[in-house]
Amino acid sequence: MDMKITPTQLSGTMDAISSKSFVHRLLICAALSHKETTIRLNGTCEDILSTVRCIEAMGGSVKVGRRELIVTPMKRLPDEASKAPPSPVVLSCGESGATARFVLPLAAYFFDSFKLVGEGKLPYRPFAPLCKALAGAGCKFDGDMLPIVGTGGIKSGKFEIAGNVSSQFISGLMFLLPLLDADSSITITTPLESAGYVSMTAEVIALFGIAIEKQGNTLRVTGNRRYDSPGTATAEGDWSNAAFFLCMGALGGSVDSSISLNGLYMRSEQGDKEVVEILRRFGATVEIGKNDVVKVSSGALHGIDIDAAQIPDLIPTLAVVASVAEGETRIFNAQRLRLKESDRIRSVFGLLSSLGGDVETTDDGLLIRGKKRLNGGIVDGAGDHRIVMAAATASCVCENPVVIKGFGAVNKSYPSFFGNFKLLGGVADVV
Repeated sequence: MDMKITPTQLSGTMDAISSKSFVHRLLICAALSHKETTIRLNGTCEDILSTVRCIEAMGGSVKVGRRELIVTPMKRLPDEASKAPPSPVVLSCGESGATARFVLPLAAYFFDSFKLVGEGKLPYRPFAPLCKALAGAGCKFDGDMLPIVGTGGIKSGKFEIAGNVSSQFISGLMFLLPLLDADSSITITTPLESAGYVSMTAEVIALFGIAIEKQGNTLRVTGNRRYDSPGTATAEGDWSNAAFFLCMGALGGSVDSSISLNGLYMRSEQGDKEVVEILRRFGATVEIGKNDVVKVSSGALHGIDIDAAQIPDLIPTLAVVASVAEGETRIFNAQRLRLKESDRIRSVFGLLSSLGGDVETTDDGLLIRGKKRLNGGIVDGAGDHRIVMAAATASCVCENPVVIKGFGAVNKSYPSFFGNFKLLGGVADVV
């Protein structure tokens, strides 16, 4: 089925959904702790449920509600019991890269034999740096792309890993290392991209009583620690998904069509809060009110340069803003976009081209020349939740309807997206 959006002016106020990145991390720490934890949140999604499914396969349990997750910890089996199963424990990660990269190191600790499987584009996404780091500590794998069959026996020690492929590899090791019997370290061998997510991991781990020390490009972790549950934890609002609605506010055409979001934390470690400053650089009007309410309305938009290294998930929607910003916008350091749910350099190019935008690809990103309006048309969602939401964002500046093929991809991170789009006055119909 397709989604047809009839262009209209959006405005209003809504609550941000919870950050799935934050919820993933809370779930992992809660599952590793010593007692039950209640996680308070605003909405779940397919990726979060993938992490829930893996926790349950590893011996924990999670009671799922829309406003809370109640997590009963998983327990490591005694050595003699872990050797008993005749076949590997199967951990199904769905399409969630975060789930797979967080769970893989833990599987090597909890089980002698395990198998990680995934769906959609996940089997084509990279795992080699993480597998190499774990293999150096005693694990064995039959390959470095899903499905992966591995054997455990992980040992503490010095881990080295690149920082420019996925920060999730580093986070996965950070969850594991406090459990090992001696101190360990993680040395990041290249400049770290999406650094905010590593800081977020350290923040959530600290909430469960474990400090990770940073010295230059090395993280030092004390071993033989226990995760201590705070009992109740609350997930932050999601800057990555809020960005689509904030950008709609910037595209609204008048101050009267402003969009406000509640529940976004300005002191968050989420790198995608940078959307506030980037929209200001574009020329949009952004106000931060009491209790971190973020309000965005339009202004005289003009092209800017955008370094994507720390904010890759923002690029699809920022590219839409660029498509109607006067002058030229250059997006660079975006190579990692090719390793997402789709090749996002190619799929953003396809999105804007389909709607009449003036865009070209470069070696490491996109070059976009702004027009007053886009035409509208048919967009291939590319099986990618962020491309679907960016297409809906683009409808705000289209002369004619936008038809999105494969709109159901939003369920990966934001099942209520189109419901919230309509809440703000959007017109979207399944056809």
